[in-house]
Parts: sequence; structure tokens; C-alpha cells
Amino acid sequence: MSIDQQISDYYSKLLKRNAGEPEFHQALAEVLDSLKIVLNKDPHYADYGLVERLCEPERQLIFRVPWVDDGGQIQVNRGFRVQFNSALGPYKGGLRFHPSVNLGIIKFLGFEQIFKNSLTGLPIGGGKGGSDFDPKGKSDAEVMRFCQSFMTELHNHIGEYRDVPAGDIGVGGREIGFLFGQYRRLENKHESGVLTGKGLSWGGSLVRTEATGYGLVYLTSEMMKTHGESFDGAKVIVSGSGNVAIYAAEKVQQLGGTVVAMSDSSGYITTPNGVDLELLKEIKEVRRERISTYAGEAGAGVEYHEGGNVWEVSADVALPCATQNELDGEDAKLLVKNQVRYVAEGANMPCTPEAAHYFVENGIAFAPGKAANAGGVATSALEMQQNASRDSWSFEYTDQRLHEIMSNIFRNIDKTSKEYGLEGDYVAGANIAGFKKVADAMLAQGVI
Repeated sequence: MSIDQQISDYYSKLLKRNAGEPEFHQALAEVLDSLKIVLNKDPHYADYGLVERLCEPERQLIFRVPWVDDGGQIQVNRGFRVQFNSALGPYKGGLRFHPSVNLGIIKFLGFEQIFKNSLTGLPIGGGKGGSDFDPKGKSDAEVMRFCQSFMTELHNHIGEYRDVPAGDIGVGGREIGFLFGQYRRLENKHESGVLTGKGLSWGGSLVRTEATGYGLVYLTSEMMKTHGESFDGAKVIVSGSGNVAIYAAEKVQQLGGTVVAMSDSSGYITTPNGVDLELLKEIKEVRRERISTYAGEAGAGVEYHEGGNVWEVSADVALPCATQNELDGEDAKLLVKNQVRYVAEGANMPCTPEAAHYFVENGIAFAPGKAANAGGVATSALEMQQNASRDSWSFEYTDQRLHEIMSNIFRNIDKTSKEYGLEGDYVAGANIAGFKKVADAMLAQGVI
């Protein structure tokens, strides 16, 4: 039986075994499709059930999270932690608090995290977790009680040499603080390396807040250099207006680009003269208000488009930074029609398979999230290094390390795509490069 048929048969088996998990299926399909060429060229990677083991989490945890709201009512949410692969190091990946969270989404994120973490070159495995709890509209006291209940179960399964969670959607500095406080209380020790994204006064790292957005722009800049271009003078769409989007916009404008549009779930704004970052941070990070508020306060030239499509704006570069599958095939056609030349994923899998294929087929330089948004986890790993050595690095030094890591990731995926006769296909380059490092470790360590 050919390798292609083996992969096809195995994927069909995975669909049945993981029914009702479309995001996980999508992530599996993308990686397995890239691996066909690897297994044909290097068939030893099919030995010892390696692919089958890679696609099955080492451990999946689901638990009840009861908590009391401000009205004295008992609320019950569901918590998750998927510890996917630890061949390269302790599990590393964020916690997401959002109503959309379910096991399939956490598995998709955890699977992607394996390859993303591998690409950083740092000794960290892949995992992910979260809850269907929604922190929006909750008081600080309610968020604290939820986080304490969540950690009461999770603390049994994490540790600086076992599993190191971080933040993700819905989990920022406030939530990490409450989670760490409860961990410290339960374990009776200040194990600072058990969580990343901590406050600067108790083990956190400079640049962690900016890392995913900055890293996205650093990698995109390297991709643009291969075509003799840069952000200087470029028009850029940044979807979303959360942490990743804000700091991607900041770095774009530092490098001479102009952010011409941003969005949130209610609509988008056009900003032909760029974004007032201080005002945007005030509205989104401090006041926690909608992007329409920014349009109302930013002055002349800024327009708000309720419920519109941010991808209809003309630009040179598109950075989808909101959520999975936000950019579909029709959006991709619109961007190509409007002469976009570069697309890089700031969120996890924000482009549908149809969109990603359309970009590649039409010669658009496209960087997938497992490479382009690896800056967050890379800086989390740098925070782990600082915690382990009881050290604290300067902003400039940490930013330099982040820049080096993202530049190396691009060079690695570019080189790998060329080695396998797929020059310019950075999706395949990222999947193959990330896979081979993990696969080599798994083969060396035996069947476990």
C-alpha cells in the first residue's frame, strides 16, 4: 500500500475516532497532507506507529469547575487540559477561557502547539487547556473565584518540569495572577516556573505582553525580505483588536508601515493614516470597550463599519489576528483581487483550508500560525529560563532573543520547503520542519 493511501486510511480512522471535532480534523488534515512527501522520501518516519502516536494526545483531562457568582448562585463550567506531546520537553501551551471552548478545539490547539513549539528550537512540548467560562462581563471577584476553582483541579497535573500553562484568549495578567495565587496556596511553595505570563514583580518577563504580535511582524518582515520588500511604506490590515493585534499594529508602525484597518466581532474600522496606539490600548486594555468606541474618539479620517468585512480593505499585507477560521475562501479571493502580497497568521489557524490553498496557488507569500505566531510561546520559554536561573532580563535583550528566534523560524521553514521541492510553500515547510524534530526525539525515546 502506498504512503498516500496509508495516510488517507489513517485520516479516515481519525475522523471516526474523534467525531464531532471539526477544528481538530482540520489541523490533522493539514499536517498529514504535508507529511506524505516526508514519508515517501524518509520512510523510517512511518516506523513504530510514529504518526499514529503523534496524533493521539498523551493525556486528556476534563473536569468540573464549580464557582459562586456575585449573586450567590452556583455556576458550573467545564475545564480542559490536553497534554499532547512531551518528547521535546514539558508540555507548554496556553489556557483559553471562552464560551466556544470544547475538547475538539483544545485538541486542535494542542496539536498545533507541538509543531509551533518545535519550530522555536527551545526544549518545550505541546499542550493546551481552558474552559467554556466567559470572563467578559464578570467582576474581578467572580473571575477570581472561578480561577481558584479551576486551579484546585489543575494543580495536580502541572509543574515547571511537567506542564507549564500560559494565557490565551480570555486569560490575561489578571487571570494568570489568580491562577498562580491559588497554585502557590495549594502547593505551599513559590514555584514561579509553573505558569508564564506572570506579573513583572513576581517572576514575569518583559516583552511577554508584546511577544506574539511583535513576533508575527518579525517573521513577516523576514518573509518580505526574500522578495526585496519591507514594512516601510506598506499598508497593513490587522484583524482583531486584542493583545496580538494591538502589538502587531505597534510593531508594524514602528517599522514604517501604516495599519489601515482593524476589527472586532462587531465590525471594523478604517484608519488610512494609521492607528493611535495609545488611544487603542486605553480603550481595549483599560476600559475593555468595543472598537467602535475608538472610531468615535479617534477623530477625522477614521470610520466604523458595523458588521462589515475587514478583508475588503485594500492593503499590501494582511495579518489575521482574531480567531480560527475568520478568513475564508471568498475573503482570500477578495484580498488577492485587491493585490495583497503577504499574509501571515497571528491567530491560531485563522485561515480556512480553502483560503490557505488559494493564497499559495496565487503566489501570495503565506506564513501559517504555527510559525508566524510562535513568538508568544517562544517568550514564555524565555520566561521559564529566567525563572529557572532566578534572573530577569532587560526588554532590549529579551526582544533581541525573540527577534532571533522568529528569524530562525522563517529561515528554517524556507530552507525546508526548498529541500522538499516546495519552495515558497511555508505551510509545508513549517509542518515538515516541526514534525521532523519531534519525530526524531520520539524515535530515539522508544515506543511510549
